[in-house]
Amino acid sequence: MKVCVLGAGKVGTTIGAMLESCAFCEAVYLADSRPPAAPLPLSKAQFESFDVADIKRLKAFIAGKDAVVSAAPFYLNREIAGACAQAGVAYFDLTEDVETTAVVRRLAEGARVPFMPQCGLAPGAINIIGASLARELPALRSLELRVGALPLYASNAMKYYLSWNTAGLINEYCNLCEVICGGRHLLVEALDGYERLTLDGTEYEAFYTSGGVGTLCETYAGRVRELNYKTIRYPGHRDLMKFLLYDLNLIENRKLLTEIFDQEVPVTETDVVILYVNVVGQDAEGVRQRSFAKKIYGDAIDGRRYSAIQLSTAAGLVAVLELYARGRLAGGFVKQESVAFSDFLSTLWGGRIYAGEEKSALPPAR
Repeated sequence: MKVCVLGAGKVGTTIGAMLESCAFCEAVYLADSRPPAAPLPLSKAQFESFDVADIKRLKAFIAGKDAVVSAAPFYLNREIAGACAQAGVAYFDLTEDVETTAVVRRLAEGARVPFMPQCGLAPGAINIIGASLARELPALRSLELRVGALPLYASNAMKYYLSWNTAGLINEYCNLCEVICGGRHLLVEALDGYERLTLDGTEYEAFYTSGGVGTLCETYAGRVRELNYKTIRYPGHRDLMKFLLYDLNLIENRKLLTEIFDQEVPVTETDVVILYVNVVGQDAEGVRQRSFAKKIYGDAIDGRRYSAIQLSTAAGLVAVLELYARGRLAGGFVKQESVAFSDFLSTLWGGRIYAGEEKSALPPAR
């Protein structure tokens, strides 16, 4: 399989590194407006510098390829997906943006190859895990998804350092969030739904953010009373974000808020990704609970270190690419929850990152 990866930032280059060890991948074609920060020791990969917003250049770049992965900012995905639809090339992206996903869905109508947005971590792997647990119980009551990408150490007031795309972070803090509450499919404000939780003796807070639920509310409408996705942070973070967004009214100037974060909030690669899924339902023997909890830490691939958010996000995408190579994905729009977690874990990188002990220990990739 020949794979295009559009966006050679942190996650895009991690996807390239993972594809290097995948037997199904023949070649990787990376593209970005700027070259990677450091040379990539990848024998399968070649890099081309151009602006993916240049549609003519984009169409030429993806011609003859088997799959296109967008690791570009979410606002570029509509044009990328449109080019893939015209070329008949399979499309995968990492977006959490609900409107972008709706556009991809329309473009996927009648396609013979898969169009699978919302890959990665959340949405992505967390939705695959949640739906697989839900399938174990004939009658559902609740499905709760919790994910946090956090610094291992933080001393600022927000108790937060950047570890992924700032525009995506601000987007999920500002947009409306889909939930099922009391059996009704609703839209609620981001940062609401506040709760405290303790995992492994550490206290966290969680609150609604946009996009992480993926298409689960649609899939489980009429089948569950409570379904929601919340982001995990250290206590105190939510209140400071509400101050910035509402007291200072930066929700009306996301560009400025993104610039402030990029200029003033440190970037960390010493991070941890926390996943927690809790499902309650009923079978023939009574009320039952199913849960999944995991912490993922940064680690090395072929001697090069990658952060936890890089590994967990890239693995979620590379795993479904492998399933496509095996012929396990249908054509047209593909929901994350259509993938069984057992199939996901059977892939090279889905299994290495999401299975086993809570701290992911990577065996050699070759």
